[in-house]
Amino acid sequence: MTWASVKLEAIRDASRHSLVGGPFGSDLTTRDYVDDGVPVVRGVNLPDDRQFHDDDFVFVSEEKADTLAANNARPGDVVFTQRGTLGQVGLIPSECRFPRYVISQSQMKLTVDAGKANAKFIFYFFRHPTTVQTIKNRAITSGVPHINLGILRDFDIPLPPLPTQLRIVEALSTYDDLIESNRRRMVLLEESARLLYQEWFVRLRFPGHEHVRIVKGVPDGWKRLKLGDCLTLKRGHDLPEANRVPGTIPIVSSSGITGFHNMKKASGPGLVTGRYGTLGNVYYVEEDYWPHNTALYVCDFKGHSARVLYLFLKHALQNAHSNNAAVPGLNRNVLHTLPVLWPPASLRDHFDVFLEYSFKQLASFKRINEKLATARDLLLPRLMNGEVLV
Repeated sequence: MTWASVKLEAIRDASRHSLVGGPFGSDLTTRDYVDDGVPVVRGVNLPDDRQFHDDDFVFVSEEKADTLAANNARPGDVVFTQRGTLGQVGLIPSECRFPRYVISQSQMKLTVDAGKANAKFIFYFFRHPTTVQTIKNRAITSGVPHINLGILRDFDIPLPPLPTQLRIVEALSTYDDLIESNRRRMVLLEESARLLYQEWFVRLRFPGHEHVRIVKGVPDGWKRLKLGDCLTLKRGHDLPEANRVPGTIPIVSSSGITGFHNMKKASGPGLVTGRYGTLGNVYYVEEDYWPHNTALYVCDFKGHSARVLYLFLKHALQNAHSNNAAVPGLNRNVLHTLPVLWPPASLRDHFDVFLEYSFKQLASFKRINEKLATARDLLLPRLMNGEVLV
């Protein structure tokens, strides 16, 4: 079945600023960032595995957001990456954490006319592999590859009747809802492990703690070491998009998995953290992977459990940032000098037993979500071209 095509310009809402790009560079700089306020939407908030990542924000004040009113985005708006990882798209959900957002200089946003199109249908259309490739093909390649509002306005969209759009959205949302449910379970499992780590190794309420002597502020058997005594970090490896070959090996950058390749640079399990860009996050990778050059990865676990070191490194980095430690660009040589409190092997092994079940559950949910995403992505183009009727 073939549906009539319309230009994206034709489905924008009639309100002012319904289709806009991000602020001019001088209108929004790092000097405008504050600790709390109105979140700024960046590429990290438009992940491949869900509609919108409602976290990992920088913020501007309410007053600054008011001056950028034209660049505000609200629930139901579709957000596109203008430069950077072209083809990224996100949909700000109706049940989001904030009443409004500011899009960054690298994003564009669309408010859809609900009488003509369903915003989630438009989101799914721009998730279509053919659409993503068309965006890349139309990119302006002078300087940093990018698209602009003119290219976006002129995009042809096959637009079925609204009832059909809604049925397509419902079919695809079934997969996304299951994926999101599993993701929330994964978050709870991770949070449970983190809280147990805090109880044992930060508050020092580990099993039998009441019978352990404290010597110079440290439980007997514990050591004050440097981070580099417990693990070795190494800079990741460059891999331009032009050199990537389709495969199953995840490419892990400062913001997590950002693509796949056919070769590995490190064996799993692995630990990766941002070298610049998104800082402070640590990613546990079960399988073989390619650590990107925007990240650092653990190349030597020194015989310790990767599961235990995952929580250990997360705490060490968060502690460094919260104390405003001088960690310029997360230079690995500086990180290796961070002071840490290292528990005895018997306690680490005991803790690892508790982690084993949680990490098996996490791996299971991850595999289920990968299968759901594969099924959804196979169905998506067939629904969008009318091959599968709903």
